[in-house]
Amino acid sequence: MNLKHPWRITSAAGLLSLPLLLSGCSLFGNESASIDPPPSTLEQSMIKAVSGKETVSTGQLRAVFLQDHNGLLAPISLPIATGDVQADAKSALETLVEGGPYAGLLPEGFKGVLPQGTEVKSVTVDKKNKLAVVEFNKSFANYKPQEERKLMESLTWTLTDRPDIESVQIWVDGKKLNEMPVDGTPLDHPLTRAVGINLEVGHGVSPLDSSPVTVYFSSSSPAGVQYYVPVTRLVSPEKDRVQSALHQLIQGPQLEDGLQEVMTGETALKSVERSKDNVITVSLSDDMFAKGEAVPAEFLESVVLTVADNSEDAAKTKIRIELNGEKSVIGQNNQNYGEPVAKPQHINEIPL
Repeated sequence: MNLKHPWRITSAAGLLSLPLLLSGCSLFGNESASIDPPPSTLEQSMIKAVSGKETVSTGQLRAVFLQDHNGLLAPISLPIATGDVQADAKSALETLVEGGPYAGLLPEGFKGVLPQGTEVKSVTVDKKNKLAVVEFNKSFANYKPQEERKLMESLTWTLTDRPDIESVQIWVDGKKLNEMPVDGTPLDHPLTRAVGINLEVGHGVSPLDSSPVTVYFSSSSPAGVQYYVPVTRLVSPEKDRVQSALHQLIQGPQLEDGLQEVMTGETALKSVERSKDNVITVSLSDDMFAKGEAVPAEFLESVVLTVADNSEDAAKTKIRIELNGEKSVIGQNNQNYGEPVAKPQHINEIPL
């Protein structure tokens, strides 16, 4: 069965008039713990030959939010971290600079959103308040007005991908910014994931009477590699945020912008149940799947990612999936989603 249908999403640049901080949104990622060996000298030479740039890689994976070839932001896991929170935050931001020191590590079809020439002068992390204070040089302001929200989303979601950073304050050349330098978006409070990502308004919904949910759809790189893209959608308020998010996941995309449905037209949400040990059981039905049939990983992983990011604590939540009454649900990746699974520590490991 082919689930890869085009979908649609509203341009974030057209939503700059929306409130910057969306109430009730607390979507924090979890810390990367696995370590991969650094690329060999030969691999580094190959990267330099392709990109024309020296690339530094320390081998520990860290997610950064890059712009894909459709103009959407997606988390891409790159081997750039050392384990030190401030050093890792600085290197993560440097991957977002167009033509920056990590340009050779970016997969085909992805790029950073910080203007070329931007320097990350310092990153200081207040561990008690989980606040990252970032100082850039003046080249940070060399972007177009319509790019302002995307830039804010990218750097905020990149820095808050680990649990020891929950908010971000921006400085430029020794001065704290009270508003963004180009289009004037207010910075009255430190930035959090409440800014949303790839922000859009649900059909028939008023932004002033709405709640944000973040759902994960699928996309493909120019080389045909599948990856997941988070979309924050403003929807009519519901009591259960996880159920609301799953309804939007089933509903699928809104605008044509390179994303693909992960559910079929037959998918229905039967129930969402929570246990005392932070396990959320999602019961779905879909007549497209026969008993015992392996289910596409995109279908199941999107449920896991969506449920985790709309739960109270993504790092501690585990998800079980039941399908058509079956308690054993095997994905085409051979994982049993009928057993509790956590949000993956690393997603979108895309080869160069």
